[in-house]
Amino acid sequence: MGVKSKAAAAILVLLLFLGSLWLHGGLDYHWDSCLKGYNQLNKVHQLSNSSGDEGAEAPLKQCLGQTFQVSLLLTHLQTAPASTSDVLLQPYLSSWDELVKFMDSLGSMVGLISKEIETKTTIIRQLALFADKGPEAELGPEANTIKSVHSGAGPIGKLEASQHAGAYHSVRSMISMELDQGLVDFQQQTDSGCRTLLRLHRALLWLQLFLEKLAETPETGRLRSPSDLCREAYQSTLANHHTWFVRRAAELAFIALPDRGFFYRLVCVQDQDGLSKVLTRVVLAIGEVYDRTQKALDENDMLDLP
Repeated sequence: MGVKSKAAAAILVLLLFLGSLWLHGGLDYHWDSCLKGYNQLNKVHQLSNSSGDEGAEAPLKQCLGQTFQVSLLLTHLQTAPASTSDVLLQPYLSSWDELVKFMDSLGSMVGLISKEIETKTTIIRQLALFADKGPEAELGPEANTIKSVHSGAGPIGKLEASQHAGAYHSVRSMISMELDQGLVDFQQQTDSGCRTLLRLHRALLWLQLFLEKLAETPETGRLRSPSDLCREAYQSTLANHHTWFVRRAAELAFIALPDRGFFYRLVCVQDQDGLSKVLTRVVLAIGEVYDRTQKALDENDMLDLP
């Protein structure tokens, strides 16, 4: 094996390793642990996805032959806000299901990050199921339902039904219950729903900013590459929670992002004007969900959970 081949193999192994740390939370903690010895679906098919802020806009069309559907993403995002300041967890997690497909479509390097996000959404779904059924559910037939979230097999309807009622019905109901039961540890890492939500929340801001930059159309000059825009969005958001080593590796992964034409095809538009219109609606919907979640976490001093 030549020097270049060995270098390429080393980079791939490194990115695989970092993908597992990306959202596992407290990346500084995990990196320190490495130095000491490292240890260790939902589909709601609604087509009414018009934006309430801009009147009766035409629903986004489904893109035939594609796994990621921007129309479903927008529907889930617009379904998530509840009452005046809450977020329903079921459509919130469904939004992440589509965002995971979006990231998977960007290539294997970014796909490594999406796998860790899937782990986080599964944790919250497990907590919702166990809270609804009790500890004995772990030994019951629905235990297989939890494991099937990634593969899409099993009675997903039962899993989703458990999220429509009870403690894990919404962001605020989850926060209230976990605080009351002492499940949130402000000093050390746990797999509480609140801590897991915080990691997803941080990643959502990164994607929101990336899509916002991708939607921008400069009055003069050339359109910038998605790779540069994604890197800038990362540096302004998730990079603040990562070590120097993880930041360098993440930026290396962004180099492999597809060109802008790929994103046109991904959301079924012909040009930058069409992309801007679609992504602006998505960014506004993400912003509403993000702001509500941010407020709920902030009010309970949970923005810096370890």
